[in-house]
Amino acid sequence: MKTNSLLKKPFGTARMVDITHVRYLSWEDAFDVEFEDGLSFLEPHASIRKANKISAKAEPIEVVLDAETHGGFEVRYNTGETAEVSWAFIRELPPKKKKDQRG
Repeated sequence: MKTNSLLKKPFGTARMVDITHVRYLSWEDAFDVEFEDGLSFLEPHASIRKANKISAKAEPIEVVLDAETHGGFEVRYNTGETAEVSWAFIRELPPKKKKDQRG
């Protein structure tokens, strides 16, 4: 399974859809995230590490879906670090960097 970036929406335009299931796939070093509308994304672990500033030696030990809102999940690591991932991080393309607008 590969992430199809054509299904992702530009930053700020995606519609909120509940996450129904998430799991870590060690052989892919990625997270399989399934949504209520049937879409599924394979999010690379490296992107979650980078966004949450998780150390390179940390290994995931638990993935916890937000049971109340289904709007995100947490990844807990053996080092005590925690990564928080929202539905938008998975469903949207990252914002474009603005060019320096100095006069």
